Amino acid sequence: MSAHKFTVGQTVQFSPDKSQSSEGRGRFKIIRLLPEAAQVFQYRVKSVADGHERVVREDQLARS
Repeated sequence: MSAHKFTVGQTVQFSPDKSQSSEGRGRFKIIRLLPEAAQVFQYRVKSVADGHERVVREDQLARS
């Protein structure tokens, strides 16, 4: 069984998919670990810049 790659409180770099607006890219803080969806872990993250929250897939994140 795999585990989440990132931890709560960690700051990461979010890169949206090509089909999504690139305006959302930037540094986000992990605020909650979510279960797998379609065999990919998900996270609730909050923008460091403006406080906007969103749910993202693990493959959209990189260490900051």
